[in-house]
Amino acid sequence: MQKVQIKNMVCPRCVMAVENLLKQNEIDFIEVRLGEVILDSELSKSQKQTLQEQLVKLGFELLDDRNAALINKIKTLIINQIQSESNNNLKLSELISKKMNKDYSQLSKLFSSTLGITIEQFAILQKVEKIKELLIYDELSLKEISFRLNYSSPAHLSSAFKKATGFTPSEFKKLNIKNRKGIEQI
Repeated sequence: MQKVQIKNMVCPRCVMAVENLLKQNEIDFIEVRLGEVILDSELSKSQKQTLQEQLVKLGFELLDDRNAALINKIKTLIINQIQSESNNNLKLSELISKKMNKDYSQLSKLFSSTLGITIEQFAILQKVEKIKELLIYDELSLKEISFRLNYSSPAHLSSAFKKATGFTPSEFKKLNIKNRKGIEQI
């Protein structure tokens, strides 16, 4: 059995794409999860090379480096938390530390030194993109959006959104801007 980390695999469609790729290449796997594949056996060098090339064509990347794999797990955890809109009372630092079973300060230093932004900044950027999505869909009030994304109030959400985008949520809605970033581009 071998675990393989895959960068940018952040949604159910990504999982399906990777599953299909593994089947096409006749690579036996036990499970495909966000950011990770559990294989039946070790990949040969040629299988690994072929898989890497095909993953890149789909916008993914095979991660060999242990630190890159840790960072990818943190990103996937944050993305899942925000996309699921689960109103979790745990602080982000507590959630990451608990799920990763590691000291948060070490993970935070690794993340910042590698990516040049903090875990919190990454989470805010992810939340901003989710807010844009929800504003464009125009199905929820700002109060409902702030509750779903664990902001203390609509004013707090508006302040964070303006700081990140230069627009208030209502200004963004009026501009009818559709310039959202893909999850993997953040």
